[in-house]
Amino acid sequence: MSLFLLIASTHFLALLSPGPDFFLITHSTLTHGRRVASGVCAGVTLANGIYIALALTGFARLSLNSPLFLLMQTTGGLYLLYLGVKFLQAARRPSSRHRLPATASCPGGWWRHALLGLLSGLLNPKNALFYASLASVLASRHTDTHVQMLLGLWMFLTVLIWDLFLTLLIGHPHWQHHIEKYLPYVQRLCGLLLCLIAAAALLNVITHLGGA
Repeated sequence: MSLFLLIASTHFLALLSPGPDFFLITHSTLTHGRRVASGVCAGVTLANGIYIALALTGFARLSLNSPLFLLMQTTGGLYLLYLGVKFLQAARRPSSRHRLPATASCPGGWWRHALLGLLSGLLNPKNALFYASLASVLASRHTDTHVQMLLGLWMFLTVLIWDLFLTLLIGHPHWQHHIEKYLPYVQRLCGLLLCLIAAAALLNVITHLGGA
């Protein structure tokens, strides 16, 4: 039980810290509404579910210097840079509140945003590292299978509920009324932060390869 509480609380604190998934959910909620943004939540939750399953089965053990992790960092950094640029472009468009950005301009916006959420969750180096650490902890403690299943279900539902709560909070009419006039600034901020996260990930890869 002590291990369960430790991992569950650490996992929730990691959710509270803003990252690429948070910025994507925020942007989708403000520009497309809660229904479409729920697709991002579904994609992010599915990505976390995949990592959780890998962690529980012991296949998510990665090291900071492993070729697989460096490949994930490179791919994730490029994807986050792509998202950041798209957010900055959306901020420059007039009346962007009522337009779909280029990443979701085709029909089927919910499914497109679900795919964006899935890619964001899978290519987020923060997620990969957290669940890799979780796999190492579970392997070293020889955790009971029932506890692992309960822990996996708890983390999966926590991600889903928390992300949906964010869409409800950000998409509430009261907040949208105040946020709408600042939407271009919010989009720029999200875009810049995503670009900075991407640059940090890519710089880490370049530094590692340069020192190898």
